[in-house]
Amino acid sequence: MERPKMAELESLETAAEHERILREIESTDTACIGPTLRSVYDGEEHGRFMEKLEARIRNHDREIEKMCNFHYQGFVDSITELLKVRGEAQKLKNQVTDTNRKLQNEGKELILAMEELRQCRLQQRNISATVDKLTLCLPVLEMYSKLREQMKSKRHYPALKTLEHLEHTFLPQVSHYRFCKVMVDNIPRLREEIKELSMSDLKDFLESIRKHSDKIGETAMKQDCRFNQWKIIARIFFSLLLSPNVQAQQQRNLDNIMSQQPRISGGKKSKKEFSASSELEVKNTSPMSEQDSGILDVEDEDEEEEVPGAQDLVDFSPVYRCLHIYSVLGARETFESYYRKQRRKQARLVLQPPSNMHETLDGYRKYFNQIVGFFVVEDHILHTTQGLVNRAYIDELWEMALSKTIAALRTHSSYCSDPSLVLDLKNLIVLFADTLQGYGFPVNQLFDMLLEIQDQYSETLLKKWAGVFRTILDSDNYSPIPVSNEEAYRKIVGQFPFQDAELEKQPFPKKFPFSEFVPKVYSQIKEFIYACLKFSEDLHLSSTEVDDMIRKSTNLLLTRTLSNCLQNVIKRKNVGLTELVQIIINTTHLEKSCKFLEEFITNITNVLPETVHTTKLYGTTTFKDARHAAEEEIYTNLNQKIDQFLQLADYDWMAPEPGSRASDYLVDLIGFLRSTFAVFTHLPGKVAQTACMSACKHLSTSLLQLLLEAEVRQLTLGALHQFNLDVEECEQFARSGPVPGFQGDTLQLAFIDLRQLLDLFIQWDWSTYLADYGQPTCKYLRVNPTTALILLEKMRDTSRKNNVFAQFRKNERDKQKLIDTVAKQLRGLINSHHS
Repeated sequence: MERPKMAELESLETAAEHERILREIESTDTACIGPTLRSVYDGEEHGRFMEKLEARIRNHDREIEKMCNFHYQGFVDSITELLKVRGEAQKLKNQVTDTNRKLQNEGKELILAMEELRQCRLQQRNISATVDKLTLCLPVLEMYSKLREQMKSKRHYPALKTLEHLEHTFLPQVSHYRFCKVMVDNIPRLREEIKELSMSDLKDFLESIRKHSDKIGETAMKQDCRFNQWKIIARIFFSLLLSPNVQAQQQRNLDNIMSQQPRISGGKKSKKEFSASSELEVKNTSPMSEQDSGILDVEDEDEEEEVPGAQDLVDFSPVYRCLHIYSVLGARETFESYYRKQRRKQARLVLQPPSNMHETLDGYRKYFNQIVGFFVVEDHILHTTQGLVNRAYIDELWEMALSKTIAALRTHSSYCSDPSLVLDLKNLIVLFADTLQGYGFPVNQLFDMLLEIQDQYSETLLKKWAGVFRTILDSDNYSPIPVSNEEAYRKIVGQFPFQDAELEKQPFPKKFPFSEFVPKVYSQIKEFIYACLKFSEDLHLSSTEVDDMIRKSTNLLLTRTLSNCLQNVIKRKNVGLTELVQIIINTTHLEKSCKFLEEFITNITNVLPETVHTTKLYGTTTFKDARHAAEEEIYTNLNQKIDQFLQLADYDWMAPEPGSRASDYLVDLIGFLRSTFAVFTHLPGKVAQTACMSACKHLSTSLLQLLLEAEVRQLTLGALHQFNLDVEECEQFARSGPVPGFQGDTLQLAFIDLRQLLDLFIQWDWSTYLADYGQPTCKYLRVNPTTALILLEKMRDTSRKNNVFAQFRKNERDKQKLIDTVAKQLRGLINSHHS
């Protein structure tokens, strides 16, 4: 029962499903019927479905047939109407065909005209489009042509501007054209080409200013020189008003300045003026002005023409253009780095002095001109560009330049032995420093170095004046200066500050007490002071510093140079007593003139000697030392002369009897001393007295040594009497007062030792000597027991030899015993004195 029911249920479900599928087929679009049919074939009942489908088709056919049967009469009527319409339509067709044929025939010309019109319209449209495109393209081509022309004429900055307009304004409007793409591809190459060309111009500019730095510096220093010239003239003018004592020398300085310095006019432009003019140059650059070499040619100026400013010699447009080009191209840092690197290299070249720079002033001048030219250019670049160089970079370069310049000057100036060259070098350094200081560069180290060169200058002056002094001293005749008239007298007085009322009252001809080297040496000392003063000019020193510098240099001249020259003259082998006497007189007058030298320095420096730190002149000491040396030399020469006379002494020590007068050599010696001391009349009294006393003492000592010489083994009483006559001659000379000023018998005391010794032996007063020995009132106080014993031994030997055969005579035996006794007692005195 259940199985039939289940089959029945399945049959009903299949029938319902087929019914649904049929409805979908009837209602669904033909394109979408595929899925529905697939569902039929997916099942197992498609045969039954086909049966149902055919049944449904038969049902629809029956319905169609019913409907057609119902409307058949209407269909027939419609067919009849259609047949009628077909006839009419045929007629209409024929009419239309005929009309068309006629219309075609009639419109052939119109069609031809319209075709021509269409072609014309098309051409017009094409022409209009072409004109529009050309209107866009022509400016591009014109700009490109202009770019090429500007590059060809080396107008690089305008070319870069043109390239910028072409790239950003014109090419974007016609970017789809092939030639524009070619241009766009060429733009980086053109930009690089412009960079290279502008850099090439910059290199030419740098090379040109390197070669012409000395010309630029020379012009800048000329301008500063003109300013300094007027400062010097003003200073000399005021010194002429304030210090009449130095008018002659200052007038010579003024004449030298006006004769040596060229007349220079013109001046520096202000930095603002240069900045404005430079910017105007860049803005209004013409093609011709851009073909620059960096340096403008300047003809040699006539005296009345203006000297151009240093920057007027230089066309800086290559720098400005290259800077603008690199700035526009975004490579400003690269340009700044390149420019600074190249200028540093050039600075090192400029700062390297030539090896022979020290030989001439032109070598120094060219060296300074190059340095000034370099920094004038850099200063102008600093003030006319924004950031190409900055103050730190300039200061760094200047520090390097300053250190190298100072080192070079120290090295090369050390070779200078000519004070004129050193002075000219100093003036050149001052001009160099003042010029750069005018451009804002610190130059204190240069002035400090000048103080070092001042020491070297002083040394060269001292060497030069050493030669001058030697020439003066060697050429002097060491005789008082004779003058035969008032003019000659006033000339000497004008050269040397000498006043002597007694000499002025004397009639002509008359003589100054000093020789010619006194006014000459005094004048040369003043010339030396002038030379020192010249170096101190323009060093920005105070009057006290100048005064101190002059006084120290003058002290060196006096204490070292002049002193050595005087000492050399005094120590010469061939110098005579007359010359030595004159040297003493001369140095005495030079010593007195030192106060006038003090006044002279005070007048030219306007620093009073009472100032706390004022250095005093040591001239007094110098001339005193020279005078003392001359005095010692006089004493030495006198003693040498005395020794020479004493070498002529020829005593017969065995003579039984004395002669009737003093020895000839001693008479000649006394005559020489008298004539020599007569020359000492102009010497200071103390010097003459000392010389006379020294000579007498030396003579006394030398005569005593003659008695005591070991070669004199025996001595007779007769020889001793002859010797006594010579001593009496010396005492007579001492009593005659060869040199005034001795009190009483002071000069005779020089021979007191000899006198007492001779009196003791001639009078044979041994008892008194031995009894009073050691007492202050002893008659023979100056007789030394040792000396007496030596002389006594010489006489005892003589007595023994002469009395060999007479020794038995009582008197002789007594005398011999007395001599032996005295000798024994003298030895006792000597031994007791030693103990």
